[in-house]
Amino acid sequence: MRSLKVRFALLLGSIAIVVVLAAAAALVAIGAAERTVDRTLEAQRRLELLAELSGRLTQFGLAAVETVGNPDGQPEAMAIARDNADRALTTVDEALARSFPPTDDPADRMQYAARTRPMAQLRAARVILDRQVALISRQTDSERRQDAIKGALNGFGAMTGQPLSFLIEAERRSMALGSEQARALSVRLRLAAAAAVAAALVLLAILYRGVTRPTLARIEEVRRAASAIGHGALDTRLSVETRDELGLLMTNVNRMAARLARRESRVAADRAALEDTVAARTSDLRAANARLEAVDQSRRRFFADVSHELRTPLTVILGECDLALRGASRGADPEPVFATIRKRAQRLKLRVEDLLRVARSETGQIAFDKRPLGLALVLSEAVDNMASEAARRRVALSLDPGPRDVECLADREWMRQTVESLVDNALRHASGLTHVVVGLQAGPGLIGRITVTDDGPGFNATEAELFERFRRGKGAGPDETGFGIGLALARWIVEQHGGTIRLGTGPDGRGARVTLDIPALDPAWEEGTAGDAADTLQVREPAA
Repeated sequence: MRSLKVRFALLLGSIAIVVVLAAAAALVAIGAAERTVDRTLEAQRRLELLAELSGRLTQFGLAAVETVGNPDGQPEAMAIARDNADRALTTVDEALARSFPPTDDPADRMQYAARTRPMAQLRAARVILDRQVALISRQTDSERRQDAIKGALNGFGAMTGQPLSFLIEAERRSMALGSEQARALSVRLRLAAAAAVAAALVLLAILYRGVTRPTLARIEEVRRAASAIGHGALDTRLSVETRDELGLLMTNVNRMAARLARRESRVAADRAALEDTVAARTSDLRAANARLEAVDQSRRRFFADVSHELRTPLTVILGECDLALRGASRGADPEPVFATIRKRAQRLKLRVEDLLRVARSETGQIAFDKRPLGLALVLSEAVDNMASEAARRRVALSLDPGPRDVECLADREWMRQTVESLVDNALRHASGLTHVVVGLQAGPGLIGRITVTDDGPGFNATEAELFERFRRGKGAGPDETGFGIGLALARWIVEQHGGTIRLGTGPDGRGARVTLDIPALDPAWEEGTAGDAADTLQVREPAA
């Protein structure tokens, strides 16, 4: 046999034959055991029914004596005992019919006939006693009735005793025969099982020596060679003695080892060249990182310097606008023009201050004037300040102050500017916006929760990207201004107040929502120390 397929087919076929034969033998043994057990159980069941029949017949005899001895008593006792005896007889007949169905086996027919004759005698005894009781009950003399019922009862006992004894003894012999057959079957099964195990072991030993052991030895040889090649011994070779599947596998292993040896020499040369290239690219990357760091520092200095330089002239412009508004007394009314100039200049001033705040937030130069304040008033001022911009964009801006105000320790101006910045971001970046709601509610624990919710398309980037410095959302139009610092600045301010900021969607799964959780003041602390904290905190305006 030159093919492993033929060898393994022979091995599997032999095992399959052994398994099938074992299963067939087990099924035959189980069937025989079940038949033996069923016969024994049926004999036991018939014996129990015969015991019950004996008791019913005894009750019938006692009921006959009671009926004759007391003619004026309850007549239904005799009828009940008769019905019970008839049911017991019928039950035994049915059990005999089930146990010995009509077959061609002479032994079964003989056993059935041997049991039906005593049953017929029992039925006849019951009928005879019933008739005798009816005749005896008509006699008027009580002594004659007693003598007659005794004679009838003795005759009933003689007619039922021998058949019952015969039936009970027959069923006991059946049970004993079933037990003997079970023991004999058990002995035969043990012998058959031992013979089957011995035959299976002999067959498996022959197959192992002829098929399995040589194959496993060659597989182990291939495994050792593969392990040696895996550890770098590429000069390992296998001796090919056969042309079966394992012989082809050994040939392929030898070819693989030869190819690996050739490739290893090429890989060593490529590795040296790659190390030189990586060293050169690493040097270039370090130089590029140094240049990027210098550019980033220059960018930060640029924004800080531009914010500082632009703030002074804007302050002058605002001052001149105030003087012009107070000094205009004749000619065309310049107030609308100057009001517009002031509004735009104030907006530009806020943007420049945002740039300056973000630039300074990295160095910690901002000082907060934290005082106890109600968040509802801060939100109302922010909504009032952004109302004109919302009306210009035809967006409804509303305030939902909640059921009660929330007191916290915070910088009033910075909190107001933070809320205004979030509203401004919603107005400028949410396309198709129709409504913005600024809400306040008491969160779980001592938390004041501020929400800015709109019905726009929602956030189109991840939270990390939206909090990135100088990033503008994709929803901003081409004519919109702004530096893209609203969320970055808001997060820094909220964190400086010990709070958190989260981005999400509206209550119906649409739009965008920014949630600010600010630690609230404990009412007991507020009543006892709010006045002292207001006196001791240093009031400082944000540095220019």
